[in-house]
Amino acid sequence: MDARSPDLTPDAAGWRTDAPITKSLAEVNGTVAIPAAAAWWRRLLAFVGPGYLVSVGYMDPGNWATDLAGGSKFGYTLLSVILLSNLMAILLQSLAARLGIVTDRDLAQACRATYSPAVNWLLWLACEAAIIACDLAEVIGTAIALKLLFGIPLIGGALIAALDAFLLLLLMNRGFRFLEAFVIALLVVIAVCFAIQIAAAAPPVAEVIRGFAPRTEIFTNPEMLYIAIGIIGATVMPHNLYLHSSIVQTRAYERTEEGRREAITWATTDSTVALMLALFINAAILVVAAATFHKSGHSDVAEIGKAFELLSPLLGLGVASTLFAVALLASGLNSTVTATLAGQIVMEGFLDLRLPSWARRLLTRGVAIIPVIAVTALYGEQGTGQLLVFSQVVLSMQLPFAVIPLVRFVSDRRKMGEFAISPVVAAIAWIVTGVIVILNLKLLFEMMFG
Repeated sequence: MDARSPDLTPDAAGWRTDAPITKSLAEVNGTVAIPAAAAWWRRLLAFVGPGYLVSVGYMDPGNWATDLAGGSKFGYTLLSVILLSNLMAILLQSLAARLGIVTDRDLAQACRATYSPAVNWLLWLACEAAIIACDLAEVIGTAIALKLLFGIPLIGGALIAALDAFLLLLLMNRGFRFLEAFVIALLVVIAVCFAIQIAAAAPPVAEVIRGFAPRTEIFTNPEMLYIAIGIIGATVMPHNLYLHSSIVQTRAYERTEEGRREAITWATTDSTVALMLALFINAAILVVAAATFHKSGHSDVAEIGKAFELLSPLLGLGVASTLFAVALLASGLNSTVTATLAGQIVMEGFLDLRLPSWARRLLTRGVAIIPVIAVTALYGEQGTGQLLVFSQVVLSMQLPFAVIPLVRFVSDRRKMGEFAISPVVAAIAWIVTGVIVILNLKLLFEMMFG
């Protein structure tokens, strides 16, 4: 074999023998202590954190656009899509955590250690496209929030958004637990803001409950399907799978069979509870849009700026619009932190390439700022709203490239040993994967052939 060619021969566990063995996020790997011989609730609290970092991606500014569009146009109908996508997220994130805890590899590292260089480059490009799409949503959301709160023009806000590249550096220097506390604090702010708005909107409980029941109309109506897939793309985010498989390894659990089993239990509990918070916030955005805009005949509210203008007058609550904008800014700041971490994990995992985090962040953010400035200059705020929804559809299109390898890895007994998922769970995971692929193919067909 040519000395320059990689050795693709797998070892007994199915990993490529030439794959580098490097700790994921080495600077924080195993740095969060787990109290030994402590009460169960103290050990659970030690694991609380990664799930909330992951949940941030499920309520970022991209979710706002799709939820607002779905609620204002179709009332409570798409609540069932939010519930379905959240259940998908709970399953897939638990699998991502399991992969990281059992193999000591994040999803990107697992792909690099399994597939050929050509396949890995394709997977990396697909994931980078997803991260850029996510970053696009963050730039737009942060810029809109700055305009709503302080009157800063969108283009100026987009440029200011580039400076938050240094936020993660500041937080990481204080320790990973400090980073988690910052994220959780902002999540509480978002939840409180929407709890107040729901109380003011006073939606009919019976209609809200009926909205969680699936309807065939969602699949047969092309316009509804487009928004539904955007909701799935905004909720089940591909880069979150890479993120979760890495940050669960920040816990200093014992790297033994018993230690890994306990870590899987607590990490799954953490992410499930956190994602239920994400379900509440996503549903709250749609419910507020349905109870406020759809009910009053404003069925075309898909832009965040328009929602801000109408909320206070329609709800009769002067502070409603301000709460909306504050929650949006908190969402944008939180999303910045997690997208930065995900970008670092993906680049290091697939390419074994390490850049300073500030340089990596400015590069990704710079790529996202260009289309925002161009669209804002050409089409104004309405164009950025449409771009926000489109970014979530792009995210959904990237999902199969992350989900298929993940399900394949956690089902493989060579790689996972006794921690491989059961045939029943594997069947459910493959069904979820199949649903995602089918919906994306249908959406692609609709977009290409009308």
